[in-house]
Amino acid sequence: MNCTINHTIHQYLFSSIYIIVLLVGVPSNLYSLYHAIGQLKQKNELGVYLINLTISDLLYLASLPLWLQYFFQGDNWQHREWLCQICGFLLYENIYISIGFLCCISLDRFLAVVHPLRFASLRTMHAAWLASLVIWLKELAVGVVFFRHKEVNMDETNQSLCFEHYPIQTWEYNVNYYRFAIGFLFPLVILSVCYLRVLRAVGNSAGTQPEQKARIRQLVSSTVLIFLVCFFPYHIFLLVRTLLERDCHFIASIFNYYQLSLLLTSLNCVADPALYCFVSEGARHGLNTALLQPIVRVLCCSRHPGNATLAITTTTTDSNRVTTKEDKGHHSIKLLPQALIDVNQQAIAEHNDSPPCHMFIELSTKYSDKQDN
Repeated sequence: MNCTINHTIHQYLFSSIYIIVLLVGVPSNLYSLYHAIGQLKQKNELGVYLINLTISDLLYLASLPLWLQYFFQGDNWQHREWLCQICGFLLYENIYISIGFLCCISLDRFLAVVHPLRFASLRTMHAAWLASLVIWLKELAVGVVFFRHKEVNMDETNQSLCFEHYPIQTWEYNVNYYRFAIGFLFPLVILSVCYLRVLRAVGNSAGTQPEQKARIRQLVSSTVLIFLVCFFPYHIFLLVRTLLERDCHFIASIFNYYQLSLLLTSLNCVADPALYCFVSEGARHGLNTALLQPIVRVLCCSRHPGNATLAITTTTTDSNRVTTKEDKGHHSIKLLPQALIDVNQQAIAEHNDSPPCHMFIELSTKYSDKQDN
């Protein structure tokens, strides 16, 4: 019999965050999947890790509607037990498969930067697919443990709780120690060592271009940041529960904190697509267009046209032209590609009487369309 605990945090906070995660995570991961396939076609081993990471995120996102229904019904599971087991497995599978592939990405960058020739055989497509297979099989093997136990339990109010055991059951102790040591602590050591060694090697490299250095730093830093923000709090509370939880009073005192740490793990599937920005220029351009342009539309067009002036002039260079923007006396100069200059001149001709932001938005849209073509 489970402890009776107030699950209000699920009905309000979890429901709101899960809806946001669904709305943002599904399109961003589908977009990431498209670019991961492009990386595979270019024989980039990073594409193997990224496509597996994206598939894991999409599987987890597919389970969120059922979790939302569970929360809206007051944490009362109305479906068959095997469906609860699958949803619970997808939740935890996403945590540890994501950790595994974040480690693979960090190790790949470590070998590429610190030992570019010595371990070249480990940075092949074949090695990447083999490592991916090992990660998936490891998590499937752990998942078998959950399918062998009952995951829908009744509390004192006769509500059916899915994948919630309060207090922790005897068989869970070894599983939790394994999760913390092998699933979290060991990858944390790998990520930390790779992060420090890569930063040192990049800083000492005289032949690497500054732009390449920045991208490498951003990639390894992002993997570590995603790891710490999304997974560190949950595993600390998991260890605390495993060591100290023996009765209902203890879990009732830390329940909301534990659930908040679990909620942070769901943000992983929203953060992962950002990694593509540091691997693919096409992904970076696409995400900028999809995310920044609507923000510019709202911020710019909400202003009165008379509050700002925008004058665009062009002068010719060998392969680029210079655009000057004047806004309340502030000037900025940027080299623009020829494709942008072509649509620039057309937009100016078509929008002599339009508010400046309208012309800017159409200019950006035409340039993005021309890039895609």
